[in-house]
Amino acid sequence: MTAATDAKVVAKDGDPAPIARLFGWGMLAVLAGFAINNVLVVGWNTPSLRDILSGNAGAAAGTTIGVYAGCLALAAAYVLRTPTRALRWDAARIHAFNSYIIRACFWIVLLCGVVDSVIALMRVESLFDGLVSEDLARDLGRVQFVGPYIHIPLMIVGLIIALFTRTLGFHWMALMIVVAELAIVISRFGFSYEQALMGDLVRYWYAALFLFASAFTLFEDGHVRVDVLYAGFGHTRRGFINAWGSIFLGMSTTWVILYIGFNGKQSIINSPVVNLEVTQSGTTGMFIKYQMAAFLGIFAMTMLIQFVSYFLESVADWRNEPGHRQVTPTGH
Repeated sequence: MTAATDAKVVAKDGDPAPIARLFGWGMLAVLAGFAINNVLVVGWNTPSLRDILSGNAGAAAGTTIGVYAGCLALAAAYVLRTPTRALRWDAARIHAFNSYIIRACFWIVLLCGVVDSVIALMRVESLFDGLVSEDLARDLGRVQFVGPYIHIPLMIVGLIIALFTRTLGFHWMALMIVVAELAIVISRFGFSYEQALMGDLVRYWYAALFLFASAFTLFEDGHVRVDVLYAGFGHTRRGFINAWGSIFLGMSTTWVILYIGFNGKQSIINSPVVNLEVTQSGTTGMFIKYQMAAFLGIFAMTMLIQFVSYFLESVADWRNEPGHRQVTPTGH
């Protein structure tokens, strides 16, 4: 079975594994509750999980507890209603969903990068004069307009495109980074011309490539693994190690990132996104810094989702269930 395996070619039913499935889907339920609650914290000042644990939530704690309880109840109901669902089936479905998120993110950064860089170039070179009204030209110089009215529609388009494509676009994104960097070299040394937006675009796309590709690299078993004994183990013993490693090394790390990054309205991720933060170059650069702050959160979420998929598949290997997925590790 190749790395391209999806839920359609994996056995749907198998031997019951309720504890592993409850843990995996429960982890995803907590993540969903965390994401929903973060929106409520930022938009409506509801108490966070930290407020509840510290006893500072008050009567409003019911909303937060209800969100988490509802998500956990849905996860438990799914597992209990499908007692014979195969671990590999669940793992493949979770990976397919995660792949959609990553595809959508790549399309979003591609569209936003191209459109925002064009707008920035026209703004810097005063090319809007005579093409659009003065009010629109002024609005295109404000991130408060570009963000909601240009970036968000492009994000929606990216989400739609990802529904109809199956390539994750890593190679195309890498090519676009090379082209953007080459444009900087040619313009700087050939024409003595450079704008801040050119460097912004390279950093924007490179950050997306590095952070978004991490989850798929985990699926392909391509991350660097420094080991002495692991290479000589069979797939059942590897499954045991990978299952526990996913919990204690993978999921724990991603939760630390999420907890620190989304810790209240003034956290290192929430604050730049809410305030539509821009770079120090201001109107001479691109209006995408707030998105780059969100990249870290997307990285942690997609890695956590992939670790859950990896955990379920590893438990299936540990149990020596049929359908073991063969991959060619590149990072060992």
